[in-house]
Amino acid sequence: MVETRPHPWIPGSTEESLKKMLDVIGVKSITELFNDIPREVLLGEDEWNRLEIGVGRPLSEIEAKEIVDEKLAKNRVFNPPPFMGGGVYPHYVPPIVKYIISRGEFLTAYTPYQAEISQGLMQAIFEYQSMMAELLEMDIVNASMYDWSSSIAEAVLMAFRVRKGRRKILLPANMNPLHKRVVETYVKPHGLKLETIPYDRELGTVDVEALKSMIDNDTAAVYIQYPNFFGIVEDKAKAIGEIAHEKQALFITGVYPVALGILKPPGELDADIAVGEGQSLGLGMNYGGPHLGIFAIKYDMNLVRQMPGRIIGLTTTIDGGDKAFAMVWQAREQHIRREKATSNICTNEALMAVAAAVYMALLGRTGFRRLAELIYYRAHYAASRISEIGLRRVFKAEFFNEFPISFNEAGVKYSVIHEKLLEHGLHGGLYIGGYYPELGETALYAFTELHSVKAIDRLIEVLGKVIREVGR
Repeated sequence: MVETRPHPWIPGSTEESLKKMLDVIGVKSITELFNDIPREVLLGEDEWNRLEIGVGRPLSEIEAKEIVDEKLAKNRVFNPPPFMGGGVYPHYVPPIVKYIISRGEFLTAYTPYQAEISQGLMQAIFEYQSMMAELLEMDIVNASMYDWSSSIAEAVLMAFRVRKGRRKILLPANMNPLHKRVVETYVKPHGLKLETIPYDRELGTVDVEALKSMIDNDTAAVYIQYPNFFGIVEDKAKAIGEIAHEKQALFITGVYPVALGILKPPGELDADIAVGEGQSLGLGMNYGGPHLGIFAIKYDMNLVRQMPGRIIGLTTTIDGGDKAFAMVWQAREQHIRREKATSNICTNEALMAVAAAVYMALLGRTGFRRLAELIYYRAHYAASRISEIGLRRVFKAEFFNEFPISFNEAGVKYSVIHEKLLEHGLHGGLYIGGYYPELGETALYAFTELHSVKAIDRLIEVLGKVIREVGR
């Protein structure tokens, strides 16, 4: 191995700079620096083509851009955006959101360990917590979890810590099945029990009578999704919370925050813990992430002490002359609590929280209501038209922005219909027959402000045409 060879993939690397770095480190050669690596796996001067990455040689920036552009050209951009829901939705992202989170003080900032140099970032996080608390009508919000699924899982583990000795959590069958898998993964090492509350096959809501027969003194918490995975609004949500509290179990609600523009917030439902997904608040879809896990609690010190994540608080300077921000709670495993930590989530999600704060500040109370109303009416317009082409909604209960459509009468697998839609430039709904075999050939269709009436009319027209072509 050449001792002072510049790195072939770092254009600015020279023998002189390499020697200076080695002198500062205190080693004589590259070989000495990497002497703990077996010699047989080290690359010699002419062996870079052994790497099973890239194209086997260093590339110029121009060449690299050509290759990346060629691959990106294979992506399909749908207009209108996909009608696929199930937890991630296409929403309009105002340009100012992207502009603000692209600023260096937010984009490159990490956890604000040193309060005296992190006041701006901490204020932004504090504003997110404050606005989210107002939206949810909850007392304390952290900043933040990875996504909705990790928020639920952390809430479940928190419930077991708060309700010591209890070993059971009740989860509804009509929650997001992918979220449920994450919860199962989290609790498995703890030997805890998860039991599933069935849903009403006609309405799509939680079967309250079944819940009453399942809950007991071993139940640590009851969780509901609101609206649920089927898009149905749980009209008995408050009653479910009362049933949970009668057994001294915690009541956890999972929310789609945009829906709170017209639906009662978790605080009004007397939820102990509220979780949800902030993706709809200015984050975009972004090929699947990053997301923003919402986590909030009512003010109860038993809950506060077991809350995961971090909380930014407003305080004063030592002399009391000025307001200041400080990290008032951070129970992470890599800090002083170590094995007593409430969570091992370490990645900083503050950038996504800042994006959500900008989005919420832009909309305000009136904007949130108008947005929710627009989405509600467009989804109901779509529902009113599907009967024209021989399709039907699966459930009869009220819904917000999405609903399952039965394709059982079409006489063909939904996958065939979906492929035909793609040929027409439309991305259809999410097939959920695999999650709910009892529903057969069923797909979940979602609608947002980005699905205009014109786009919905086109969807109905093309769906009708496709069914006539491939159906019986």
